[in-house]
Amino acid sequence: MFLKAKKVDISTGGPLVALLNEKDAALLDLNPLDRIEIKKGKHKLTVAIDITDKEIKKGHIGLLKEALKKFPIKKGEKLKVKVSETPHSIELIKKKLDGQELKKSEIDEIIKDIVENDLTEIELTYFVSASYRNGLTNKETEYLTKAIIKHGGRLKLKNKIIVDKHCTGGLPNNRTTMLVVPIVAAAGLTIPKTSSRAITSAAGTADVMETLCNVCFPIPKVKEIVKKTNACIVWGGAINLASADDKLIKVRHPLRLDPEGMLLSSILAKKAAVNSTHVLIDIPIGKTMKVKTKKEGKRLKRKFKVLGKSLGMKMKVMISNGSQPIGKGIGSNLEARDILYILTKDKRAPKDLENKAIYMSILILKMVGIKSAKKRVKEILNLGLANAKFREIIKAQGGNPKVKPEDLKLGKYKFEVKATRSGKISSIDNKRIAKIARVAGCPESNESGLYLEIRLRQKIKRNQLLFTIYSESKEKLKYAKSFVKNTIKIQ
Repeated sequence: MFLKAKKVDISTGGPLVALLNEKDAALLDLNPLDRIEIKKGKHKLTVAIDITDKEIKKGHIGLLKEALKKFPIKKGEKLKVKVSETPHSIELIKKKLDGQELKKSEIDEIIKDIVENDLTEIELTYFVSASYRNGLTNKETEYLTKAIIKHGGRLKLKNKIIVDKHCTGGLPNNRTTMLVVPIVAAAGLTIPKTSSRAITSAAGTADVMETLCNVCFPIPKVKEIVKKTNACIVWGGAINLASADDKLIKVRHPLRLDPEGMLLSSILAKKAAVNSTHVLIDIPIGKTMKVKTKKEGKRLKRKFKVLGKSLGMKMKVMISNGSQPIGKGIGSNLEARDILYILTKDKRAPKDLENKAIYMSILILKMVGIKSAKKRVKEILNLGLANAKFREIIKAQGGNPKVKPEDLKLGKYKFEVKATRSGKISSIDNKRIAKIARVAGCPESNESGLYLEIRLRQKIKRNQLLFTIYSESKEKLKYAKSFVKNTIKIQ
């Protein structure tokens, strides 16, 4: 069958898709998400289809943006179309759904098809669901990690020692990366940090860093920044180091599915992609965290160490307290302010965030054999060397190295939440804190968020300020106020 080509200005976000009129689809006995092969001269491409009765006329075929990038066409030119087989990786996904263990070559085939956009988001969702329902063995997790690395980009730094750190997430603020990176880099170590944007949080490290400088660079520019400063803090999604993982995260997010094997492979594939030799993992535990108990944390710790060893990395895994937010600001500008307060030794600096970053930096220096690590880290911070290094990184990434906390504006609408009774703070709900900040406008609005004034077990009086909500929108602030109840409990 020959069909006339039409360009469709719609993006799928990954999968290669074409639109067929329902009458043409019926002639070929095709259903939505079946595959067809389109051919023009020597060029051919396999795409999934969607079916319409209006947007595309009979005798035409519409190619969406991702397909057009791989198969450029002229409007109205004739394309040869024939039915194609579905990718073999779909059979492998079914195998995992049936609870069977996948071989190395089978996982590699699935990841290859994900990277080449040969699988639709629905098919990816089935792979995630199968991994969530039936779990991944240690071997499957290792195969998945190595396949993501194999089919992704790499930074290819040649340094003998490359250090890195990662947090399993879920704790508001906890912006240790933006302190650990300059401290460690000022100590002479190389730490190329690729960070994520917010998924369920008020802000991700990449979002917070972006308030100060650019975080989106191609790999050659990242290498240039690291060569100049020993470090970087960039958005991993812009570098495409682990594109298969990014696609899997996209489909995991709506249902909050976080299969343990995928969590492990997601983190360590990105560390391997920058050639990390020494990695520190932080697992915060708490009732409102991803990892809720010490027992779960210890099990995950063992799995990180096993996987890290298989990748040739030296691993250190710490289990930390996730019972309350770390730092005071929650939201991009508020969190960036906390970082600048700490680095400039401002009296408003949140001590809990500073102390955690110091502890993590000491662990990293000890991992690589630096003596008197504690003394060295405190010197770097107290003498302003970390502050100078951070501003050097900001400048290298196109930002203003002279930025001050006051330059980071806050939403013009605010609401103060005060204690309704005297007593002691017995609990702070991390999820509700993040929810309030997101409803107020985070992460899209840098100026929105929440500033926390109290800590767990702190004694307070009636009408004492608990936290302040900031927003750029009067309507969003009003909606955020409706989530305040039961966020902080007082006994």
